[in-house]
Amino acid sequence: MNPQPLEPGRPTPPLRLQVLRKGVEMLAQVRGRFAVVGHDLLMVAGAWLAAFWLRYNLEPMAWAELAPALETLPVVLGVHALVFLFFGLYRGIWRFASIPDLILIGRSVALGVLLSAILVFFLNRMEGVPRAVFPIFGLLLFFGLGGPRFIWRRLFEGSRAGIRSEGVLIVGAGAAGEALARNIIRDNNTPYYPQAFVDDDPAKRGKAIHGVRVLGTCDDIPAVVAKSNISLIVLALPMATSEQMRRIFAICSKVPVPTRTLPPINNLLSGDVTLQQLREISIDDLLGREPVELDWQAIRAGIAGKVVLVTGGGGSIGAELCRQVARVEPAALVVLDASEYNLYAIELELRERYPALALEVRLGNVCDAALVERLMKAVRPEVVFHAAAYKHVPLLQSNLREAVRNNVVGTRVVADAAHRHGVGHFTLVSTDKAVNPTNVMGASKRIAEIYCQNLNRFSDTRFITVRFGNVLGSSGSVVPLFRKQIEAGGPVTVTHPDMQRYFMTIPEACQLILNATVAGQGGEIFVLEMGEPVKISFLAEQLILLSGKVPGRDIQIVYTGLRPGEKIHEELFHEKERLVKTGSKKILMARYREADWDALQKKVGALESACAASDEARLRNLLMELVPEYAAEQTGAEPGAAPPRDAASG
Repeated sequence: MNPQPLEPGRPTPPLRLQVLRKGVEMLAQVRGRFAVVGHDLLMVAGAWLAAFWLRYNLEPMAWAELAPALETLPVVLGVHALVFLFFGLYRGIWRFASIPDLILIGRSVALGVLLSAILVFFLNRMEGVPRAVFPIFGLLLFFGLGGPRFIWRRLFEGSRAGIRSEGVLIVGAGAAGEALARNIIRDNNTPYYPQAFVDDDPAKRGKAIHGVRVLGTCDDIPAVVAKSNISLIVLALPMATSEQMRRIFAICSKVPVPTRTLPPINNLLSGDVTLQQLREISIDDLLGREPVELDWQAIRAGIAGKVVLVTGGGGSIGAELCRQVARVEPAALVVLDASEYNLYAIELELRERYPALALEVRLGNVCDAALVERLMKAVRPEVVFHAAAYKHVPLLQSNLREAVRNNVVGTRVVADAAHRHGVGHFTLVSTDKAVNPTNVMGASKRIAEIYCQNLNRFSDTRFITVRFGNVLGSSGSVVPLFRKQIEAGGPVTVTHPDMQRYFMTIPEACQLILNATVAGQGGEIFVLEMGEPVKISFLAEQLILLSGKVPGRDIQIVYTGLRPGEKIHEELFHEKERLVKTGSKKILMARYREADWDALQKKVGALESACAASDEARLRNLLMELVPEYAAEQTGAEPGAAPPRDAASG
C-alpha cells in the first residue's frame, strides 16, 4: 500500500525520503531531550557547589571545605536524576512552561533535597557538609530549573508575536478570556495574537493577563478598535445572558471588524478554550433564555430500552426528536414520514452517528389508516411522538381540506391506533396558535388537541399535549425567509410593526417534548416558559446586523400588512385551562377542557367524511362547531356564544 499524500494536491514523497525525514525528526527530539537533561544536571551541580560557597559567605574555600562538596556531588546528581525521571520532568516542552510545570519542579526539588540529605547522612554522617547547605541548595536549584524554562517561553512568545499580524480584542477578562488568550499565545500556527481585553468589571481596568492589558469596558470597544491593530473581536462570555449579548453585540456591530463568540458554558466540555471553538454569533444567542435544566436521568429512565415511534420524523422537530431519542438508547427507533428525501436524510444521519441503534424507517402518510395499523402491529411502539403536521399559516388558509386531513384526521388515525395497541405514552406536538385560533392551521391543531386530551379519559395510553411558540430555524419559520431576503439584498418583509411571537430553539422544543413525555400522567398541556415575546421587527433588525449590514441603510424593512388568519399577539393558554405547578419553574402546565366524547367522535368522523368528499363548505362549518373560539373570530361573535345556524345544523 502506498503512503497517503502529506497534503492534498502534493505528490507523495518516496518511501526512503519519508523514512529519512522521520529519522531526522527523532534525532532532533533525542538531541533536544539530552540537552534538557544536561542543563538540569548542570544546574544541580552548580546549585550544590554554590550552596557551599554561600554557606561560607562567598569567601575562597579551603580544600577541606570543598572536598566534601565534590565527594557528595555524584550522590546528589544521581538522586536528582532519578527523581526528575520519576516526576516526568522531561515530558514538558519549555516553550509551554506554566504554573503546573513550576509546581512539578518544586515537588521534584523538595524530594530530591530530602533524599540527598538522607543518603549523605548514611554515607558519612554529614561530615564536612553543613546542614544549612540543603535548604540553600533547594532554593538555588528551584530557580535554576524554573527560571530558564520561563525565560525560554517568553523569548519564544516574543519571537512569534513579531510574525503575527492579526490582533484580537477579547471581550471578558474572566476565566474563559484568560484561557483563550493563553491558547492563542501558545498556538504556533495562528496569525492571531491577543492585543487587548475589555471588561465591565472596573476592578480589572488597567490590569494585565499574560501581558495583555485590560483597556476599558465594553462601551470602549469602538475606541479600542480604532486605536489598536484589531482584526477580530471575540466574546469570551460563555455565561452571558441574551440581554447582555444583545447589548454587547449592538456595540460590536458599530465597528468594521468581525465578531465571534464562544459557545455557552454548558457546551464547553472542558475548561480549555481555543480558537477552534469560536463561532459566529447566532440569532439564538440574542433571543435565547437561560437554558432549561431537564432531568436527563428521568428522561433516560422513561425512554431507554423502549420502542419509540416518531411520526413526521424527517421534519425539523421530528428529526431533532430522533437525534435526542437516539442519545438515550431506546430498544428501537421507528421513523415515519411522508417525505422521501427527509426520511432518507435522517436515516443517513442516524445510521452514521448511532451505528448501534436499532433503526427502522417507513415512508408513508399518517392519514393512511391501513399503513399505521400495520406499523403498530409490526413494531409495537411503547412511546409515540406525533410530530407530523402541516403548519404554514397562510398556505393552509387556502388549503382547508389538506390542513384538516393531515392535522386532524392524521392525528385521529395515529391516536386511535396507539390506544388500540396499548402504547404507554402518546405525545402530541401542538402550537400556541391553537389557543383562541384565528386561522385554519390553529383551529385544526386545536381539534387535534381536543381529540387526544379527551381520548385520554378512556384509554390506558397517556395522551400528553406539548405546545410550542415559533421554533427558530424550523422549516417554514420566519428566520430562513429573512436570511434569504437579506442575502438577496432586501427588503426584509414584516407584516406588522407590532407583531410579536414567542421563540424557542429546536433543541429546547424537543427537550420539552421528552420532559413532558416522562413527567406527564395523561391529559396535561405542557408549555415551555419562553420569557417575553419578541417583536418580529426586532428579529429582522438583529438578523440584518448579524449579516454585517445596517438596518434601514443597507437593508430596508418593509411592512406588508397582516395576512389572512394572522394575529399580532399569540397566547400560551386558554382562560378556561387550569394552570398547575410543575417541578420545573421553566415548564408550565395546564389541565385540558373536557368535551362530550360521543359528540366529539361524531363530528370528527364528519370531518373525515367531508375530507373524503372534498366538501370545503362543510369542513369550514364543522371547524367552527368544534372550535367556538375560531367561530367567534370568523363571525365576530363572543367566544362561547352559540355557533351560526348553518354551522350548527351541519
